Amino acid sequence: MKKGLVFKTTGKSYDVLIDGKIVVCSLRGKIRLQGLRTTNPIAAGDYVDVEMDSDGNGSIHRIHDRTNYIIRKSVNLSKEAQIIAANITRAFLLVTIDRPQTTPGFIDRFLVTAEAYRIPVTLVFHKWDVFSDEEKEKAIDLASIYKSIGYELLFTSIETGQGLKELKELIETGTFLFSGHSGVGKSSLVGKISNNEDIRIGEISDWSGKGQHTTTFAEIFPLSETSFLIDTPGIKGFGLVNFEEEMLANYFPEFLELLPACKFNNCKHINEPKCAVLEALSEGEIAESRYMSYRSMLESETEKYRSS
Repeated sequence: MKKGLVFKTTGKSYDVLIDGKIVVCSLRGKIRLQGLRTTNPIAAGDYVDVEMDSDGNGSIHRIHDRTNYIIRKSVNLSKEAQIIAANITRAFLLVTIDRPQTTPGFIDRFLVTAEAYRIPVTLVFHKWDVFSDEEKEKAIDLASIYKSIGYELLFTSIETGQGLKELKELIETGTFLFSGHSGVGKSSLVGKISNNEDIRIGEISDWSGKGQHTTTFAEIFPLSETSFLIDTPGIKGFGLVNFEEEMLANYFPEFLELLPACKFNNCKHINEPKCAVLEALSEGEIAESRYMSYRSMLESETEKYRSS
């Protein structure tokens, strides 16, 4: 029995990296994941135990426990979710102020999803060399909000080399997700910091869902011998499966920290008396943009929840 990393799944077969080579594998029997009804038992990023056969193919006997995963609601109504990718070491969200604009609401939805699935995030303010003085000021103001919450930040440019050394150090070992709007320079940045200069723009995930992807399955590409990139289909449909209204605030770290000080332990931070979050908001200790994102997500997700 050999341990391997799932690079790609078509739903019927699996490309698994074993001892530096891709082995086409099938699934032996059924693998049930406790507490999670999904359309696919195995996803890109999973570690599995494989038994090799005489033809050089393999059969998967066991899936290892996941550190995290990302899912989205399935189009198959008989199931609840589709696992997109698993065991993500870190996600990187590329942020630009203009051409294209990355809004606070867009950033917050990404961060909430990552928090829900326990995926660490680094915000990468990219193309720093082409920012005007005004754009740099806006970027610094925006970055300060997320730095105060505890998110890791980088300011990068492939033209000047700014931030690339720090970024390379973060992707030395593990499986990574790079996301952002089309046009933020994801593929050129990944190519610059990896040993894989052939990665093309269309192969990098687009959180906005505006990319050219026609598949619903993720795939892994090697960045180096110890580092891998998860390329996902468009992530517009990602969300919180089995959503509960009371849980959303827990995915805003600065809200969660204040929850014990609220009068009610199930406080939604809307109009409840003695709400520590609302008090912090009024005193400028919580960014208004973050609270507006929370209200927007709460209203939209509640509507989905009620109509499902």
